[in-house]
Amino acid sequence: MSEMFKITLPDGSVREVAPGTTPADIAAAIGPGLAKAAIGARVDGELFDITRPFAGDAALALVTVRDEADALELVRHDYAHVLAEAVQALFPGTQITFGPSTDDGFYYDFAPQDRAFTEDDLPAIEDAMRKIIAADKPLRREVWSRADLIARWQQQGETFKAEWAAELPENEELTVYWSGSDWLDMCRGPHLASTGKLDPAAFKLTRVSGAYWRGDQANAMLSRVYGTGWLNKKQLDAHLMRLEEAAKRDHRKLGAEMDLFHLQAEAHGSVFWHPKGFRIYRELEAYMRRAIDGAGYKEVKTPQVMDARQWEQSGHWGKYRENMFVIPDEVPNTEDEGPVISGEADWMALKPMNCPAHVLIFRQGIKSYRELPLRFYENGCCHRNEPHGALHGLMRVRQFTQDDAHIFCREDQIVSEARAFCALADRIYKDFGFTYAIKLALRPEKRFGSEEMWDKAEEELRNAVMEAGLATAEYGWEELPGEGAFYAPKLEWHLTDAIGRTWQVGTLQSDRVLPERLDASYIGEDGERHRPVMLHRAIFGSYERFIGILIEHFAGRLPAWLAPVQAVVATIVSDADDYAHEATAALRAAGIRAETDTRNEKINYKVREHSLQKVPYLLVVGKREAEEGTVAIRTLGEQHQKVMPLAEAIAMLKAEATPPDLRN
Repeated sequence: MSEMFKITLPDGSVREVAPGTTPADIAAAIGPGLAKAAIGARVDGELFDITRPFAGDAALALVTVRDEADALELVRHDYAHVLAEAVQALFPGTQITFGPSTDDGFYYDFAPQDRAFTEDDLPAIEDAMRKIIAADKPLRREVWSRADLIARWQQQGETFKAEWAAELPENEELTVYWSGSDWLDMCRGPHLASTGKLDPAAFKLTRVSGAYWRGDQANAMLSRVYGTGWLNKKQLDAHLMRLEEAAKRDHRKLGAEMDLFHLQAEAHGSVFWHPKGFRIYRELEAYMRRAIDGAGYKEVKTPQVMDARQWEQSGHWGKYRENMFVIPDEVPNTEDEGPVISGEADWMALKPMNCPAHVLIFRQGIKSYRELPLRFYENGCCHRNEPHGALHGLMRVRQFTQDDAHIFCREDQIVSEARAFCALADRIYKDFGFTYAIKLALRPEKRFGSEEMWDKAEEELRNAVMEAGLATAEYGWEELPGEGAFYAPKLEWHLTDAIGRTWQVGTLQSDRVLPERLDASYIGEDGERHRPVMLHRAIFGSYERFIGILIEHFAGRLPAWLAPVQAVVATIVSDADDYAHEATAALRAAGIRAETDTRNEKINYKVREHSLQKVPYLLVVGKREAEEGTVAIRTLGEQHQKVMPLAEAIAMLKAEATPPDLRN
């Protein structure tokens, strides 16, 4: 009799099974209800096909639709494969490449034989996908040899797949998945047991775009088909409603309608701020300055361009050079021969981040342990050479300004400084009405520094969040293995907006690497040189992206204190023009950003126009208001209006227009 495998279930019970047994077999043995509900399995923590045999003793947790994260990963991976099969059936000669799942769906990249795909092709592809789902084709895993797999792809004319198979690591097991007996794809899996396990009404193809093979602009251009996939139609409908709401809130659309900013090809990835948009920027900047002044930071300003040697020493040259704007440092030769450009040391770079420059400020003069912590803050303009295809309005740009700061402190000050930052970030995010989750991103595979250093840094951040009372389920506390920076672990603040989307914004990193690489030191109580620990921190992240998030969160209806124009005094008749100007002057004298609208237009037209501009308050005045010294106030989003004396209206608006940190 062959050796039996011991399979441990979540309740601690152990089942002995013969080789060849699958998670599906165990589900069936437990009961018919579970056999029907189980769609996948966690085997020793790894997501597996439910029909994949055990390889030895293992811990087993069966996956059902109640395990939503795992279930969505499985179905979205399947939808991507069904998409590829459908496309090849409809468009013979199309080559397949990759098709991963995404946060809300899936995509697949194709190399069409005749023409690039368009969105007009999507309905026919969806119909073909539903036929494959209805056929309930078994999805079967096989392990192939590298030679056989490459030969198969070459025989089928799949040059992209053949290239990829040839470059996979020698020790990697190469697997394929059959859909029925007539179509296969190279894939690590896992998958559902059959295509019929998918809900044919729970997916939708959304768009088509171009994508370079393996993300390299030097390679062939492919057609990428995107889709969204869910467990059932109810989830799909809810997602489509969120997309519709998100489209209404799109900061690019609202930015144009509200005349806040624009972007254009002459400055790819850089923002042209219009007066109204820059007013939002200035209000945020003033708010943050008050916050950092109150928290004991010292504001600094550092150069835009630094020598390549500085970036080499910091480690950024090797990690970020492809994303840096590099320029030659021209050295005069003779008047006749012009400049000479040579060697790595003769290159300069626009700074992609501020941290090395802040170390250089710290290094000026001898620092004592008594001076620590030193908190350097900078509204630092940075440049990163993002790919054109990755640029997205204010959310991803090439030129941006960070609310950046670095805290140089002693070992015994790390936890208290981190805890203080948690409290500062909490207050600021609540001022903007955000809820958030905190996550700890742990050491990545490729990193600088010793294991001991990483152990200490991770534990310090963990302790700070715990002491601040934020390492709880209420704050979405989670640890993310492998997602830290190459020089430090980091705390991440993930904001939730008004329609449930999350945005990773604030960070706090505990870094011992950069002070070592850039030779930062202070004189300790013992008279010896010591390395400071460097805490990198930001709350907005970048002004550009944070403004984009605010516009979408509030759907353009910014709080009165942030609104570019806080009030408009609009006339009903020309007899009230003089009074309108007097009222506007009084509002401005009280510090309210007010404008006058005395155009010869009907009041309903003015109301509609200023509502589209998202002006918080419209003060309507006519002949009666002018005689009585009153105004009729209409609040944005409300149908009724309230008549009150001008002085009372000014007091009300002044209270609403005061930034939240100045109200008490």
